[in-house]
Amino acid sequence: MKGPKITFVCRECGFTSIKWLGKCPDCESWNSFDEVAISEKPRASASPISNNKAEKFNELKLPTYLRSKTGMQELDRVLGGGLVDSSVVLLSGEPGIGKSTLPLQISAELAKNRKVLYVSGEESKGQIKLRAERLGIAGESLYLLTETDIDAVLSECEALKPDVIIIDSIQTLSTMRFSSAPGTITQVREGAASLIGYAKGAGAAVFLVGHVNKEGGISGPKVLEHMVDAVLYFEGERTNSYRIIRAIKNRFGSTNEIGVFEMGDKGLVEIPNPSEVVMAERPKNTSGSCAGCVMQGTRPIISEIQSLVAKTAYPTGKRTADGFDHNRMCLLIAVLEKRMGLRFYENDVYVNVAGGIHLDEPSADLSIAMALISGITDRVIPDDLIAFGEIGLSGEVRAVSHIEYRVKEAIRLGFTKILVPKKNVSAMLKVPDNVELVGISNIYQVLLHMRQKEKEGNMPT
Repeated sequence: MKGPKITFVCRECGFTSIKWLGKCPDCESWNSFDEVAISEKPRASASPISNNKAEKFNELKLPTYLRSKTGMQELDRVLGGGLVDSSVVLLSGEPGIGKSTLPLQISAELAKNRKVLYVSGEESKGQIKLRAERLGIAGESLYLLTETDIDAVLSECEALKPDVIIIDSIQTLSTMRFSSAPGTITQVREGAASLIGYAKGAGAAVFLVGHVNKEGGISGPKVLEHMVDAVLYFEGERTNSYRIIRAIKNRFGSTNEIGVFEMGDKGLVEIPNPSEVVMAERPKNTSGSCAGCVMQGTRPIISEIQSLVAKTAYPTGKRTADGFDHNRMCLLIAVLEKRMGLRFYENDVYVNVAGGIHLDEPSADLSIAMALISGITDRVIPDDLIAFGEIGLSGEVRAVSHIEYRVKEAIRLGFTKILVPKKNVSAMLKVPDNVELVGISNIYQVLLHMRQKEKEGNMPT
């Protein structure tokens, strides 16, 4: 009988090689190849291997998925309304960002009505109990298991019959059926496949916690993201108190929603109005600052864009962007240089989005451009002014979607001067009398509007 086939797989990116390599040619990681034995199964006969039969599409019935509230509205928003039965959710993030805190917090709420099994392969029962007391977590239907053998975990699941299973983390589980070490591609893939099979068969919801590699991706094979139903990423720095959860894949909801949290002494605290939190710390009468609004799913979020333009000491100016795409910032600078004659090439340019929010929507172009103009001309933009619109290469300001939601959110936060694309003005309903809605068709009108406000005495010079 032919023996198993030996291959080598990179644990960082999943690249496969027929021989061991010191450096992965795909992700350039060193010493990341693990030996994997692949058994070749005998060719199946021509007889049927299952009793499944094809059904007419029109006769199929819609499944009635049951969602469970996690106790955190921000997380429920990202999941699409709650945790779906028979679903598998993967949560990933940097070390110390809250990957273990969040599942432990939601397990207490889920245990009020459902049976929850919390499996930990990294901490002892005493350590988890100590952390749970600090977070104020308790539950009659909450069970704790410290185990790293996936077969033992599945055996306990068969005996306990939990409704929700939380695995912290998937990289710590392994099976004796394979000789590779825990955390390798084979172990992670087989452990996830076993849990997914149990979830689909028993109707339990599974919450997996995953580590990240040095590039920020989920450690293990990329196929793990394709196996689960939803993939959630923690965004934010460990030194920053704010945390953002974003769904990059969701079979039961939108991938545009985000959840905003703040890490405190009692764990993660929800922030239902992130716009108010971000704008509360905005400095007054400072050049290089402009408010903008982006849509995150169905939620409009207002953020502060800051720019600093300083004389450079080098032949070419430095360009740095935090919270905004660097290439997009360079494009806007080139448009302002070409169409308005502003000399950014003589200066270092720094752009920052306050609050740790990443603006990946073209509607932030106008507010970014106004912050850059304010920074290089040292003109102060009024605190009650907000702008949003997309800027083209010719300097035109293009229309954006969901204009009514953006304007209503701006009015709710007290903005009285709103600069929007001219084509969006006709689609707007009536605004309050104290609110001025200004239509902008190109970036030339931005500077003219700022100079007009200076003459009226409404804008400091």
